Amino acid sequence: MTSNCVLLCEDLVKEYQVGPEPIRVLDNVNFSLFEGDWVSIVGASGSGKTTLLNMLAGLDLPTSGRVLWGREDVAMLTESKLGQLRNRHLGFVYQFHHLLAEFTALENVAMPLWIHGMDKRASLKKAQAMLDKVALLTRAKHKPSELSGGERQRVAVARALITDPALVLLDEPTGNLDTNTAKDVQGLLKELNGQVKTAFVAVTHDLNFAALAQKSFRLEGGGLNEIVESQLA
Repeated sequence: MTSNCVLLCEDLVKEYQVGPEPIRVLDNVNFSLFEGDWVSIVGASGSGKTTLLNMLAGLDLPTSGRVLWGREDVAMLTESKLGQLRNRHLGFVYQFHHLLAEFTALENVAMPLWIHGMDKRASLKKAQAMLDKVALLTRAKHKPSELSGGERQRVAVARALITDPALVLLDEPTGNLDTNTAKDVQGLLKELNGQVKTAFVAVTHDLNFAALAQKSFRLEGGGLNEIVESQLA
């Protein structure tokens, strides 16, 4: 990625053919994201949030319009190039942690670096530093089954950031946590966003979490509309 613009959506349209008439889920969506930005997207179930997130990740392609990672048009990339860019420049945090049960927290965080071919000693050192950032260094040797729900999500956040990605996509990252634990993890994300150049896009039903972002949008009727702070209170 060769500019400070991490992500650009231009006139994004997504339609699905259901019966004789196409169903338009996204209708001319436009927005841009720069280094360190944090955008939240809220919307009712079925409004297209997951569809949008999948297109931002290159997991689905638009009917028309473009998604650009830096200068790269996602729809124009080969599967091989798309996979390489996704692995190097994107991080993901989901509602469920998706940690590998047989590996320790430290190993789970280091895994993306191993996939990229980094030396094991160097990757473990970097993973230790990342676990320290999420206040979990003392739990480095514990496996996921030995961690609380909030601790697992902290490991998932550390894993998402370990490759210094341009963009992290967060899909209801605290939706499976109790209120207090969710607030702790949300506060951690806010803190990390202030420390790193990585941009965040968070899809959430939690308006308090959405309010932590620099900008918030509501996805409704296929359109993405910016919402003011008072509407998130």
